[in-house]
Amino acid sequence: MARTPDKCEWRTLTDALRVFALSTSTQNQKHIRPLHWYVACRMVIEGGFFPDDITPRPPFVARKRGGYWVLDFDADFAGSGERNILGGLKTKQVDVTVCKDGVGPVLAISMKGTLNAFRNLTNRMEEAVGDCTNLHISYPALVYGFLQVMRANKEGPTTEANDIAIRADGSAADSIRRYHDVMSRLAGRDDVRDDTTKYESVGLALVVPDEPHVGELFQSFPPAESPLFINGFFDRLYEQYDQRFVYAAPAIETTTRRVEWKLGDTIRDDQRLAAFNPRTAED
Repeated sequence: MARTPDKCEWRTLTDALRVFALSTSTQNQKHIRPLHWYVACRMVIEGGFFPDDITPRPPFVARKRGGYWVLDFDADFAGSGERNILGGLKTKQVDVTVCKDGVGPVLAISMKGTLNAFRNLTNRMEEAVGDCTNLHISYPALVYGFLQVMRANKEGPTTEANDIAIRADGSAADSIRRYHDVMSRLAGRDDVRDDTTKYESVGLALVVPDEPHVGELFQSFPPAESPLFINGFFDRLYEQYDQRFVYAAPAIETTTRRVEWKLGDTIRDDQRLAAFNPRTAED
């Protein structure tokens, strides 16, 4: 009997990264799936995108009341899966996608998680270039982000040399630094006529696998000034989306404009909300 796909859950970043850090296998994407869910939920709460426009569908419902859009949490509305997007060379299953009716895919985020065997990062670089080019050929205006998470395995007597991400002195391993430098060159596409091999935003996060900080971000790398620093990853996506699909296209602004929410009791009183920066309407 075929396994029923897990439905999107409301997860915080720390919760999602804790699952990743403690994973022992990459089969069935169980190590990275909670991060997909976190990103999908963030697209709603912080990004102001309608839940119905997102795949996998987050567990929220939006209703118009008195001139405002009210956002509530409801697990029964959650969906699963990935959206197939037509590329210039082949179709591509994308982890989180925002599609607008009558416009098509407008924002997409691919995620990769690496637990060890960092020698394979060269393959990740090649895949990243190919995926980006493939989708931008068909959709030059698509705002495409790539988020890479790695387990910050520390150098030690029981750690295989190829599995080391953090040296004994606290610095990033050479393989991680090389990957960072290459991916930095693939970040920052800010116009539909720019190089199709570049992403609008690229993020890199190293995740602490050891207690008492398991699931937290390794703070020393990448540095705050890096174009891959994760704190700016989502802001860059929102900025490019607004530039292309709202400000540059006033004729469809009513369809593409991001929503400011009124938060219903099912969200406002939930402790998970503290981990997000909601896009809310002023009274």
